[in-house]
Order: sequence, then structure tokens, then C-alpha cells
Amino acid sequence: MTTTGHLEEALERVHAAGPEFDGWLTNHAPMVVEALATHGQTGAVHRWLDLYQDRLDDFPDRSEPVTDANWAEALGDPRRIADWTDYYARMLAERPWRDVLATWWPRLLSGLYGGATHTVIRVGHAVRALEAAETPPRIAEFAHALGYWAARHQPLTGITAVPGAPTAAQALDAVPAIAPGNVGFRKRLAAVHQLPVWADDVTDPDTARARLTELVHAATHRYATHGHGEPTMLVHAATAPNAVLRTLDSLPRDLWAPSLHAAWTASAAVTAMYGPVEPVAYTPPARLTPEEVLERALAHGDEHVIKLADTALDVGDEQALAAALRAVEMSDPLV
Repeated sequence: MTTTGHLEEALERVHAAGPEFDGWLTNHAPMVVEALATHGQTGAVHRWLDLYQDRLDDFPDRSEPVTDANWAEALGDPRRIADWTDYYARMLAERPWRDVLATWWPRLLSGLYGGATHTVIRVGHAVRALEAAETPPRIAEFAHALGYWAARHQPLTGITAVPGAPTAAQALDAVPAIAPGNVGFRKRLAAVHQLPVWADDVTDPDTARARLTELVHAATHRYATHGHGEPTMLVHAATAPNAVLRTLDSLPRDLWAPSLHAAWTASAAVTAMYGPVEPVAYTPPARLTPEEVLERALAHGDEHVIKLADTALDVGDEQALAAALRAVEMSDPLV
């Protein structure tokens, strides 16, 4: 299947806008249009983007160029989004994108919690697009995605390990919830102080891939019964580790185990911040094919609903598809 054409045009439209709007809300357009194109919904890409367009802000102004000499000082400075994007664009004009990814992935991995994990999620979509076809708009999207991650780089520190469980599903169940409060992601993240141990002894790359796959399945399945805790934010407990999983084959194998550990921490932290006290039983209203589930998500239109459906299609089983339908039921549609 080719996604060339509609996706390239959509990315060119998206790149006139910044990665955030209304303060620091994430622009989901590049991720959604990539997901739609990948799953054969190319004809819907521009229609969806037309509905979403009013949310987008202009691309931010440049401040001071990021260079090889000063990049460490600029890391995590959201005022430098444009500077970081320019830096990666220059780099990608001279070096293969996989080389750039291999260099910068370990530098950025500790801060994948910035932008409510959308930073690494956007990179995961950009990598999948490049693996399908290397075109100038996709290379440009990779520069934008890395630039957003570098500018919003936010480590998670001060975490005490608590006893975990042998499986990813059981470990997610063991995550201690933080006290609920009507505060944003960054303040909630700062309140996360304890997370269970899971897969922390994994060093073998193939084992890391298997455990990361297990985590994506568990987090996606869990949304069906726990997503009501916060229907939008709990999507990221599944989509963030899935973005990491999508990127593994483009990375050197010695980065797979560290990627697993970072993905677990991200998924567990989101679970701690937004998970409900009790699960609820959920039976989907109909037994649908993956294609039908994606069509329902697209008809609904919400960006998080579409991205969870995208991850559910990667997982591919009935419980994952039920989670995507649950998101359709609980979320406000894009109008």
C-alpha cells in the first residue's frame, strides 16, 4: 500500500503550524494524518484536516540557532521549538535519517514525558512514515517531530521503585494512583513518586522487544475497563509505548532495552496520574472488523480516538478493538 500523495500534501499543510496551540496543547494533526494514510484512509486525510485546522496556531518564531556547541543548553526549552526544528532540518540535509535517529534517540529518551508524551508519539509516527517512503515532506516531519521532543524534553526524576508483578498487565494494576486533582499534566507528573518494578532486568534486545509488545497489548486492553478514569489522557498509556515499539527496528539493537524501560515508566506514570479507583466491565456493542473500527473512529473524528484505534489495529485482537470502541463511546467528537 502506498501512502504517497495525500500524506505529503497534508504534511506540507501541517508544517505551516506549530506543534502546539492554546498554550501547550499538542497539535495532533501530523500524527492523525499519518495514521489515516497508513491504514488506507487517504481520501479522508484532507477532510479530517479541514475540521481540525481551526485549532492550529502559526509556527513559532525563531530565537537563536541551536548548534552542535549549544544544544545541551537549549534542551527542554519550549521557546526554542523553531530553533530545534531548523537544527534537525540542517542535520537531515546532510545525514541519513536513521543515523540522526540513532544519535538523538538516546539523548532524548529520558525526556519523553514532555508534551504529555506526544513528543515521542509524534516521532513514532514520523519513523513509520519514513520506513514506508523517504520523501521530502516526511523528512521534514521527522525534523519537526525531533524538534518538538528536544524543546519539550522533560525527564521524570525522584521515583522510588515499589514491588511489581511478573506481567505487564499485573504491573499496571499495581501502579499506585496519585491523589486526584484538577491540575494539568506537568503538575500531575511531578506528583508521581512511586512506580512498580517491571522488566527492569531486561538487557537482551529480543527480550526487550517481546516485553515492549506485551506492554502495548496490556495497556491497550486495559483502556477498555479503565479508560473512564480520564478518556483522553489514558490513551497515552498505550500510544506512547507503541510509538517506542514502532521505532525499534529503525534503531540500533543496543538501544532496545533502554527504550523498553523508558516506555514502561511512561505508561506507568500516565496510569498513576489518571487511572480510576475501580475498573468497569465492558462489552462492545458489536463485533466489528479492524476496518470497521477505524471507520467508526474516523467518523467520530477525535484525534485521540483515532490514534487509539491506530494502536488497537497494531495489537489486532478483539480486546484491543473493544478498547477503541470504548474510546468512541466516551469521547467528545470532533465537530
